[in-house]
Amino acid sequence: MYFSKHNIFSKIKDSDSYYIVNLLTGNADILDPHKANEIISGNFTDVEEYQSKGYLADEKTEKKLYNEKYLDFIDTRDNDEIQIFFVPWYSCNFNCGYCYQSEYDNKFSLPTKEVIDSFFQYVNTEFGNKKKYITLFGGEPLLQGNKYKEIVKYFLEKADTADLDVAIVTNGYSLAEYMDILRTKRIREIQVTLDGAGEIHNQRRPLKGGDPTFHKIVEGIDQAIANNITVNLRVVIDKENIYGLVELSRFAIEKGWTKSSYFKTQLGRNYELHYCQSGNSKLLSRIEFYETIYKLIKQYPEIAEFHKPAFSVSKFLFENGELPSPLFDSCPGTKTEWAFDYTGRIYSCTATVGKSGSSLGTFYPEAYLNSGQVNDWDERDVTTINECKTCSLQLACGGGCAAVAFNKTGSLHSPDCHPIKESIGLGISMYFNKELV
Repeated sequence: MYFSKHNIFSKIKDSDSYYIVNLLTGNADILDPHKANEIISGNFTDVEEYQSKGYLADEKTEKKLYNEKYLDFIDTRDNDEIQIFFVPWYSCNFNCGYCYQSEYDNKFSLPTKEVIDSFFQYVNTEFGNKKKYITLFGGEPLLQGNKYKEIVKYFLEKADTADLDVAIVTNGYSLAEYMDILRTKRIREIQVTLDGAGEIHNQRRPLKGGDPTFHKIVEGIDQAIANNITVNLRVVIDKENIYGLVELSRFAIEKGWTKSSYFKTQLGRNYELHYCQSGNSKLLSRIEFYETIYKLIKQYPEIAEFHKPAFSVSKFLFENGELPSPLFDSCPGTKTEWAFDYTGRIYSCTATVGKSGSSLGTFYPEAYLNSGQVNDWDERDVTTINECKTCSLQLACGGGCAAVAFNKTGSLHSPDCHPIKESIGLGISMYFNKELV
């Protein structure tokens, strides 16, 4: 018997206690300092209990379980719903300082009905038997002007005909102006970004002419919720605006958004993608991001009414009373996510769509996929990344983002590592603090 290589064992933030998590066997425990020291020293007194939970394991038995769980993961993923992105244009009316698409070389043109028809035909042919939905992406898909509205209206009508839900990723500036169209269509959700309340947001996400955008976005959010359309509010965070999360949380609470079943949130860490922001002193490392969010919520609990951070598996464990299934792959590219654009090109995901040299094929004017490139994406998981194979965090991390890993190393089969131990330690402290010894 040996201490399982899939045990995640570390100290809980702001506590003398420790936690132990094993995603392979689905067990987790909080350990007082005495029990933790037994594990650190290797002198176990609860051998039978640790064996039953998989913390102490037989190598052959553990390998067999690993293989079984891996096959279960693949089977489940093969039946998962697919998210299919479509970019009608890369144009945008905002001048966000952290935009990773700002130097993409994509000539502007509007998609013809023929291109849109070809997209839906391709989706029907290639994903006909799969559960799926469409997401309009950009650029900014909801630009002002009748010519843009007519294209969006046609696209949504095609989605209705195909019996497909549509989500929209928008900066929200023209959301209210599109409400007459959106309220009659099958809209699953609308993702809108606010980087703070009032001036903080306006400084980070102004119009290209420099005009403010906050109040028009708020108007659009209000109208969407009033029309029973789910708003997924995203906040892009770095050192410049992270402390503004307090004011934004209070603003959302006062607006009544957080009480609505049509409102949810996500926090996105501003980070390096492709050429963008290399060496930017405003960026937070992942652990800086998690630790600062933790400290802010401890000091300002109202933030948790606005957003409850995942802290790796911690939130899931707290809300469900059990661990999530082992994560053998956290990259959806070409598995449960694809991206298409108005030029007829096909990409793996939103992190690569529109980037020169990243196309995997075309759906228009002809259908073609580079099978070698697709297979490279499709095969990537923790079993093909050497660094992941011996990492105790692999089943919580899943190898991270393939696009980020490729940018760093030139290989898809390299890791995008996350500070899982530290994140779980923060989350257990936050969500289970009443149970700590």
